[in-house]
This record gives sequence, C-alpha cells and structure tokens, in this order.
Amino acid sequence: MTLELLSGSPEDTFEIARLLGQELVPGDVVGLTGDLGAGKTCFCKGIGAALGISPDRVVSPTFTVVTEHEGTRRLIHVDVYRIESTREAIEIGLDETLSGEEAVCVVEWAEKVTGLLPTDSIRVTLTFSGENGRGIVISAPDRGRFDGFRFRSKRFQPGG
Repeated sequence: MTLELLSGSPEDTFEIARLLGQELVPGDVVGLTGDLGAGKTCFCKGIGAALGISPDRVVSPTFTVVTEHEGTRRLIHVDVYRIESTREAIEIGLDETLSGEEAVCVVEWAEKVTGLLPTDSIRVTLTFSGENGRGIVISAPDRGRFDGFRFRSKRFQPGG
C-alpha cells in the first residue's frame, strides 16, 4: 500500500499519524524521512497519542538516540540524526532495537539506517508543501489491517 496524503497544518499531520498509530502493533517499525522541520517529531507525537502516550512526553531525542515511552502499547522513539554510519548504529545496538517485538518503534531520519530497517517496515516521507502544508507518503506492506487507516484518512487524500 502506498498512500499520498496532504496535511494543511501541524494538527493535520498529528491526526494523520494518530490514525496510522491506531493500526500499529508491537513489532511494527515506522521509518520517518524528511527535511529538518518537515514534521517528523509531530508525526511521532501523533503515533504516541494513539498508543496512549501524552504528546508532551514525546520530544525529539536528538541527544538521546533511543527513548522509550509506556502507554497502552509501548513506543520506542529513535532519532538517528547524529548517527554517522550504519556501523555506528550497530555498535550502539540499534539493530537489536529495530528487531524487537515488544513495542512499536518509530525512527526519525530513517534514511540514515535504511539497511537496518525490517523489510516489512512502514515508510513515511514528509515533504514541504507551502508554508504550513506537508505532503505525506506512507508505504506499508499490503495488509488488510491498513484498510481502516486508508478509509479513516480519506479526508487527507487528494480529492478526498
């Protein structure tokens, strides 16, 4: 499944992520890519909200590579902005974090560790579209459980 969505505001981006988060289960890995300021942390906050985690608790962990949050489902928030190489990521155990089955894992700057992401990971690309708008492309394995997300996010789809 590849789905193109349009966000007109940070609130829309949060809501799109919250809707996706409702479909996520422990073991899912979501890789976020996009330029600085494109909304990756906002997207992570929305996923966290769907997992029962207050958005105020989900902050960009730029100096702490991995942050864990307990909610109705556990969230592991990874920010690899400062990681220089896949080798460095492996040295700090990121490969094990990404293969865990106990939590939903969201990775900011996922393009830096593409080789470590599971082949069935969910990929989210955020791009700028005007001053506050964002284009959001979500690619996920073709599984029936994402049909609900596709339906609930219809208002964010072009022409929706």
